Amino acid sequence: MDAATPVEQQERETYLARTPASAALFARARDVLPGGDTRTGTFHAPYPLFVAEGDGCWLTDADSRRYLDTLYNFTSLLHGHAFPPIVEAIRAQAARGTVHGTANALQVELAEVLRARVPSVERLRFCNSGTEATLGAIRAARAFTKKPAILKMAGGYHGSHDAVAIAMSAAPSDLPPGITPGVAADVLIGGFNDLDRTATLIRRHRDRLAAVIVEPMLGSGALVASRAFLEGLRAVTAECGVLLILDEVITFRLGVGGLQGAFGIRPDLTSFGKIMGGGLPVGAFGGRADVMATFDPSRAGSIGHSGTYNGNATTMAAGLTALAHFDAAAVAALNATGDRLRARLNDAIAREDLDAVVTGYGSLMQLHLTAPPVTTPEAALAADLRFVKLMHLALANRDVFSSTRQLYVVATVMGEAELDHFAGAFAEALAVVARARRATSPVL
Repeated sequence: MDAATPVEQQERETYLARTPASAALFARARDVLPGGDTRTGTFHAPYPLFVAEGDGCWLTDADSRRYLDTLYNFTSLLHGHAFPPIVEAIRAQAARGTVHGTANALQVELAEVLRARVPSVERLRFCNSGTEATLGAIRAARAFTKKPAILKMAGGYHGSHDAVAIAMSAAPSDLPPGITPGVAADVLIGGFNDLDRTATLIRRHRDRLAAVIVEPMLGSGALVASRAFLEGLRAVTAECGVLLILDEVITFRLGVGGLQGAFGIRPDLTSFGKIMGGGLPVGAFGGRADVMATFDPSRAGSIGHSGTYNGNATTMAAGLTALAHFDAAAVAALNATGDRLRARLNDAIAREDLDAVVTGYGSLMQLHLTAPPVTTPEAALAADLRFVKLMHLALANRDVFSSTRQLYVVATVMGEAELDHFAGAFAEALAVVARARRATSPVL
């Protein structure tokens, strides 16, 4: 890589000067946590921001600086931080015990809410993360079809268990560390928004393929699947006796019934997480009653599925409250706010005359520092990560907390003042990137 430009050096020095308490905490963390953090997605150079408090749209760091949050714990905090109705629901349930080691009525209530919102989900089970949710859905598909293989899309993210850890990059080469060739042998890689390529693989491997798993919008990139792509997948999987799993862990917020409801797609199984836990750890997976019956413990040979905190009362109470405050009108309003913000960000790009675009749908969007259109993860790979990292630091230095990959999230509690703050900081940070780009461009 070329030496840092003066623009990049200045942003780094500004970040260091603003965050000495985070630097000190990071030094301590490196003594007890590999790399000084416990989530790969939150790490960045020179060190991650250490946050002490969240309230509504705002975060306060260890140095008492306030930042507008544009990530909301990777899309999970639908109503922002410390949303009073959720705080009260957690407090009230905690006073009755956080978890009881047996079934509770709140599990039934939240399952009924999810089924009412998502007609394809006839039966479901709760777990504690999106990773567990996709793992459970894949296991159900394999048990039901009695076939070993799955197909996922290059660039698709479905959590961190072994099978789906393959090809999280759009250009997979070597196996990820710790993943065995045996696991990889049962994972086929399709092309997101490339129906011809993917359908050919499904038909070729139909006799050993249990399921296709796909996000209706890639979480890594905010790239929306075309309706034709999803409809084509539904048709070819049904033709070949292969189950279709829609991973709506991230996209459930984009419609009352997720994107499957908005697009009119009925999968066999769906995985959930994020917003349905009200800010607490959660996951769920469900779908056709005959497929989910593979988990029925009253049946011989059923899949064992336990978890100390599966369906715990506190998460169920928080999730019920979160969804109660997210009816059809709230969904529509939030998506409209997101669409307006995305247009403002793209207007800022046009003013800078940069090769860049903000993609997405409704309340989720991502900046790609490469020429549009960007509709596939392969196209997104053309972005220069050097400038993505610079954008992240430049936003932090302008009191905006963002993801390292520049995924932006809109929460229901964001008002016009917060949207204006973000749009202004985005324009300023984009100008920083433009100056750095010009400084690294060859003189002709």
